[in-house]
Parts: sequence; C-alpha cells; structure tokens
Amino acid sequence: MEKTALITGAAGGLGRALAGKLAAEGWQLVVTSRDGDRLRQAYGDKHLQIVADCSTVDGSRRILEVAKAERMLPIALAHCVGNIRLGALHRMSETDFMDCLNANLISAFHTLAAFVGALREGRLPGAAVLVSSAAARIGTPNHEAVAAAKAGLEGLVRGAAASYASAGIRVNAVAPGIMDTPAATGIIASETARAAAARQYPLPGIGSPDELADLMAWLLAERAARVTGQIWAMDAGFSTIRPLVK
Repeated sequence: MEKTALITGAAGGLGRALAGKLAAEGWQLVVTSRDGDRLRQAYGDKHLQIVADCSTVDGSRRILEVAKAERMLPIALAHCVGNIRLGALHRMSETDFMDCLNANLISAFHTLAAFVGALREGRLPGAAVLVSSAAARIGTPNHEAVAAAKAGLEGLVRGAAASYASAGIRVNAVAPGIMDTPAATGIIASETARAAAARQYPLPGIGSPDELADLMAWLLAERAARVTGQIWAMDAGFSTIRPLVK
C-alpha cells in the first residue's frame, strides 16, 4: 500500500531536503507552497503540487480536500512553513510581529487541525512533525517574536499529542539552531556573520537541512511508532549545555 506524506513550505530548503528523503523511502508526496512558480522550479512535474496559504482555515482545508479528491490523502504531515523575524521587542512593528506569528504558529495550528480532521474522518492513524526553534528553549537576544511563536508551537504539539494519541495520531516537533537555508540568508550572509554564528554553538558549525530532514523522516516513519509529544532538539547543544570557556 502506497503511503502519502504532505509537506508544507515545500519550496524552501528544509522542505526540499525532506521531500527527497521521503520520496527515496517510497512515499507519495503532496507538496504545497503559496508560490506556485517556486514549487515548479523545485519539483518540475513531480508530486501533487498544491498552491495554498495554510495560515488560513480555508487554505489549510483546501490542501486536504484536493489531496483527498486526487486519492492521495496523507497519513504523514511535515509542516515546514516558517520565517525568521529578528529584532528587539520594543522596535518590532506590528506587521512584522503578525507575519512571524502567522508563519510560525497560526499556520501550524490550522494545518495540523485540517490534517487531524481528515485522519479522524477517515478513521486513520498518522504522524505529524512540526518545526520549532532553539530560540523557544533559551533566551536569545532579538529573538522575542520568533521565540514566542515557536514556544506556542511547542505547546500545540504537546496538547495535540495528548488529544489524539488514542486515535493513533502522533505529533512531534524538531527544534534546530541556525541552518544553511535560504530563510537564514540574512543572518549568515557574510563570512564574518557565518563564522560568528557558528562559534555560538557548543558543537561549532551551521546546521544542514539534510541532517534535520533525516530526523523528521524518522519521526514520520513506523520506526518511531512509540514516539509522540516530544520536541527533538538539533541545535549542537545550544539550548542545554554551556561549552568550556577557553
């Protein structure tokens, strides 16, 4: 029986990395983005491509309705939508804050709700993995907006995992540090900025989307059948240990 996975934010660096891994493992894919041109550039004519805004109720429901109509109802969800809005709390505009909240939390809530609703209607088990951030776990300067949004996402994961465990629906999240993706271009644009960012981690360096995609693919697979309600850090120790001062 063919398995179908839904990847939101599929035109981004993490979404593309995960799509490659899941396709190699035999999954059928439904890939979504607000930008149809970027989807086509990333995937050509491969996979079921749906252009929709999953930060709205109608947009997220439409994704599942189209997938169901194409007989590709997903039993796995990887929500890779998000952005990085940096800036001190007192200087951030309302527009930037709401953009951060919509991309990182509101989209996760509506997408997970539509996904779970479709599984419940079909009486199917399933698994979802969302993307948090190390900034939700440890205070980091100028990360107030994204930290608040991702902390909300982590609460959503734990609550949904509790609500739907009895239905065989697993919900987890991953929490990376900075990754070498287009979304982080503004933070590590120069060699100096990149080197400074790499030095802040106990295990120095910049994360790879391929590394995080490996973890996400495992969390969606049957190999992780006993795992739910967890936030998996992949931040080189940033949120949990203090490196030796030399």
